Amino acid sequence: MACRGSFADDGNGGIEMADAQERFADLLGRAAMDVWGDMPRDIQEALFETAMKGHDAEREKFARLLHERHPRTLHPTKPD
Repeated sequence: MACRGSFADDGNGGIEMADAQERFADLLGRAAMDVWGDMPRDIQEALFETAMKGHDAEREKFARLLHERHPRTLHPTKPD
């Protein structure tokens, strides 16, 4: 994710933008994993493909993780 600007630490416990962005990405990712099985297949595929851009080496590992958490997302193979 690209960062567009920054927050300075205001000395009152304020979060810098980079920290806030990382925290939000973590929360959003956890939420997506929690509801993964409830998402339509096309949304699952789009989200997964977006997340895996540039991370080909981890693709199989994360696909397995999702299928272990949400077995009903195991889709039948597409006919030839």
